[in-house]
Amino acid sequence: MTENKTKEELEQQLDEQASEEETKETSQAETEDVAVEDAADVEADGVDEADSELKAKDEEIESLKQQVETEENKYLKLYAEFENFKRRNRQEMEANNKYKHQGMVEDLLPIIDNFERALKIEGDSDSFNSLLKGVEMVYNDLINTLMKHDVREIESVGQPFDPNYHQAVMTEASDEDDGIVIEEFQKGYILKDRIIRPSMVKVSE
Repeated sequence: MTENKTKEELEQQLDEQASEEETKETSQAETEDVAVEDAADVEADGVDEADSELKAKDEEIESLKQQVETEENKYLKLYAEFENFKRRNRQEMEANNKYKHQGMVEDLLPIIDNFERALKIEGDSDSFNSLLKGVEMVYNDLINTLMKHDVREIESVGQPFDPNYHQAVMTEASDEDDGIVIEEFQKGYILKDRIIRPSMVKVSE
């Protein structure tokens, strides 16, 4: 009877040991599975974090690109405005230099008109003729001086009427074709390519 008990006890002990080992193996397997799952979760978290950081860096790069583009546009606009400013100043300086004698010419035109009126006066005495000759010499010197500074008379009589160069104050029936200048009352003048004063004329009709 004692031997039977001993056998039963041994078998029970062996069963318990086997059960314990099986439980240990099951627990170890479960632990390993949990560890694998945890590792997978950690890896997934790491990937998500890396993606988030990469996205943040991409957004930062895009923002910096936009800032650079904005500043570049501001620079280009400012540069263009400065170039336009320089060009306008250069053009103004060239125009001022080109027409720098315009004021003087405008002041001299009434004097020239008076000389031309004086030259139309007629007289027979020697003193008058001498005076007329002196006036003519001064007039010619004045005209030659103006020509040296690119001032010239506008051609009028016999020319087609041009409102850019002529100011019509009268019209008259004539054997000429219509619109031809047939008489000049006051000479017009041009400085280089700028009209200082148009000619005052009579036009055929």
